[in-house]
Amino acid sequence: MTVRVAVAGASGYAGGELLRLLASHPGVEIGAVTAHSSAGRSLGSVQPQLPELADRILLDTGADSLRGHDVVFLALPHGQSAALAAELEPGTLVLDCGADFRLRDPAAWERFYGSAHAGTWPYGLPELPGAREELTGATRIAVPGCYPTAVTLALFPAFAAGLLEPEAVIVAASGTSGAGRSPQTRFLGAEVMGSMSPYGVGGGHRHTPELVQNLSLAAGERVTVSFTPTLAPMPRGILATCSARLRPGIPAGEAGEAEVRAVYRDAYADEPFVRLLPPGQWPATAAVLGSNSVQVQIAVDPDARRLICVSAIDNLTKGTAGGAVQSMNIALGLPERLGLPTNGVAP
Repeated sequence: MTVRVAVAGASGYAGGELLRLLASHPGVEIGAVTAHSSAGRSLGSVQPQLPELADRILLDTGADSLRGHDVVFLALPHGQSAALAAELEPGTLVLDCGADFRLRDPAAWERFYGSAHAGTWPYGLPELPGAREELTGATRIAVPGCYPTAVTLALFPAFAAGLLEPEAVIVAASGTSGAGRSPQTRFLGAEVMGSMSPYGVGGGHRHTPELVQNLSLAAGERVTVSFTPTLAPMPRGILATCSARLRPGIPAGEAGEAEVRAVYRDAYADEPFVRLLPPGQWPATAAVLGSNSVQVQIAVDPDARRLICVSAIDNLTKGTAGGAVQSMNIALGLPERLGLPTNGVAP
């Protein structure tokens, strides 16, 4: 089975990562690659890491360029996917790497994005309970945000098992590619090298309602989230440190940690891309660089009675493009691991 695939927004970081993965996917033929300001240029002039596709000419991002493909990936800024997706054939598999269709609550979308809610598509995080069934045969898929991918996979097994009070505190560090490729002074090398800084502090980050949505669905009740993202001096990767208070009755010592570890071991036993690390080994962004893998580790703080969960992902792979390709594979009935690397690149 070979499907013809188009990538809109191919000049950006997410678009480039999609093409890197799709170029080695044995079930894919790459069709149109599109861009906005870079339309008319060769792909090699903006994505020199893709020599096999270097001579492709970037088309203008419009429905005419994208029609006629089996699969269309939209790697566009938030708010730009909905109108374009509405012009594509209903039978085309469309995967939106932006935020337009992730949220179920229109009020949350309007509060954080300031525009009308476009709707909700099946959510492309296959590891969540029931997600694979929803994705199988789907023709529209919302790819999760990078922070929600890392945080949800760190915390959802404990919430789903009823181990935690309905609140979570999250501090996560991301590489600069998470902000996209548009030039901004605060992302210059001279600004980020040797420095870390917070942003979106006090509940202001746009991924906050997605975190609340995911963890609340897992817990079966509303979970409040305090989320502080930080910018790290690295090009890619996310390290998410998450904590929540244990419910009364859950032991806070070694017995409690053993109980939690058993829950995580069961949750991820058959997951091809999530690895619960052995006790004493902690996730590192370098270990998952360029891969669709997720590293997870847990610990119980007995004095604070809090569960600490740490996860590491590559924000461009599992956090965006890899998650999209994984969801495509499931939707089309292809082997889920097809075209997706599990080994990282080190050093």
